[in-house]
Amino acid sequence: MSGSVNIPTPRNEPVLGYAPGTPERNALKAALAVVGAQQPEIPVVIGGQEVRTGVFHDLTSPHCHRRVLARVHQADRASVQRAADAAVEAQRDWAHWRFEDRAAVFLKAAELLAVTHRQLLNAATMLGQSKTAFQAEIDSACELIDFLRFNVHFAERIYAEQPESAPGVWNRMDHRPLEGFVYAITPFNFTAIAGNLPTAPVLMGNAAIWKPSTTAALSNWHFFKLLEEAGLPPGVINFVPGAPADVSDVLLADRRLAGIHFTGSTAVFQLIWRRVAEHLDRYAGYPRIVGETGGKDFIVAHASADVGALAVGMVRGAFEYQGQKCSAASRAYIPDNLWPAVRDRAVAMIDDIRMGDVSDFRNFMGAVIDQRAFTRIRDHLDRAGKDAGVKIVAGGGTDDSVGWFVEPTLLEVEDPGYRTMCEEIFGPVLSVHVYPEKRWAETLELVDRTGPYALTGAVFSQDRGALTQADRALRNAAGNFYLNDKPTGAVVGQQPFGGARASGTNDKAGSILNLLRWVSPRSIKETFAPPREYRYPFMGEA
Repeated sequence: MSGSVNIPTPRNEPVLGYAPGTPERNALKAALAVVGAQQPEIPVVIGGQEVRTGVFHDLTSPHCHRRVLARVHQADRASVQRAADAAVEAQRDWAHWRFEDRAAVFLKAAELLAVTHRQLLNAATMLGQSKTAFQAEIDSACELIDFLRFNVHFAERIYAEQPESAPGVWNRMDHRPLEGFVYAITPFNFTAIAGNLPTAPVLMGNAAIWKPSTTAALSNWHFFKLLEEAGLPPGVINFVPGAPADVSDVLLADRRLAGIHFTGSTAVFQLIWRRVAEHLDRYAGYPRIVGETGGKDFIVAHASADVGALAVGMVRGAFEYQGQKCSAASRAYIPDNLWPAVRDRAVAMIDDIRMGDVSDFRNFMGAVIDQRAFTRIRDHLDRAGKDAGVKIVAGGGTDDSVGWFVEPTLLEVEDPGYRTMCEEIFGPVLSVHVYPEKRWAETLELVDRTGPYALTGAVFSQDRGALTQADRALRNAAGNFYLNDKPTGAVVGQQPFGGARASGTNDKAGSILNLLRWVSPRSIKETFAPPREYRYPFMGEA
């Protein structure tokens, strides 16, 4: 890093509205037509070279599952090993690039995404992951642009962190990248997270192997090509779609594994951690393990809550993007004095929600991601419909004839320990437990001890004392805590994201804390006039 960098001060990317007649709406409609008309073959990319294995996975559109959007080559074990070799080789040069030059790649990528590639990536996210125009815009455009720009700013602050020096001595900190490669395992539900997991470590001088989610490969591929256009050297990020077992078996056994950047299910993350522990004695160092996993995110309302705000928070928090957000509201605790009014408002909104092809901008919801998700959610709803003590207040239907559609569903549950109050469903299902108005303190304790997760949560109250009480009682129940707002929608640089307990390592994507995990600092002391006498003054005769 040179003495003067002068990184542009980042600002959060403005969210475009896509109202009828706007230029962005017309541009997105055109991009949807272009992306929908293509059926690319997506290769494995190792050291900048495209590899076509001939073993394909057909990527289909969730809201029209007969529509093949792309054919994705699947990496075999030999290809994965070559990717590890390519990453280690590429890092030899990349780690010694000036910070300014590395930063310029990602700042250029942010500008390309904001100006020329925005609607291409939004369209790929909409068609491949069944996001509405707004959900795509806040994800694959704004949040991803913010990650690219703010991470450069955070990295600059890390490099500026230097120790004090005594007279005649110069102390400095060398913020080295990790020694080896970083394995980035990315989810289907956020294109921005998929882009951030490999690029955050790479910005700090690391090299990465990126295993995209099978169901998000189209948008991820377009972003990878954008990085190449922005000047990312070959091999610094290797794009390796493939079966999880084939990829992970190779990489987790490689002695050069330096770190894992993961977003996905708690069960998979725990399995990976166990595998790392099994191989611990073979690694060159202790791998950094950074993960954001599951959640059973809550809304808890006090008797003083604003009914209108609470109902909107429940509907938006639970049903935007079909509830397929790690942060989505999936359990709510409503006092009996408010429940009838809240229920009626929520049901009216749910009845008004349109669901279907996201290319129709009138739709609020698309389809869940694939058949496996559809079946899991349907099974939960089937059981709930048969269980005593559970009332389906709204929704509850499913339809897989055209796409993987699940109606936004509101359940009223007598038992606060019922499975839909405790287990992560990852779909558009919100379970409500109605509690006696006077049992506010006891309900806060219930919220805290229900389930193993601690990702997001929201409290609605117009009583400041109740908010203070909830803040204290629920301090460890959520890594992202919202007062009078839905528990979703964290913004880079404003609400750094991540949770603890079974929800992950809480390394806060969208903040300086995450980037600190991708450096291995070296302290350097230089003495300009070293001593030439071994004796100290105290040793002299009296």
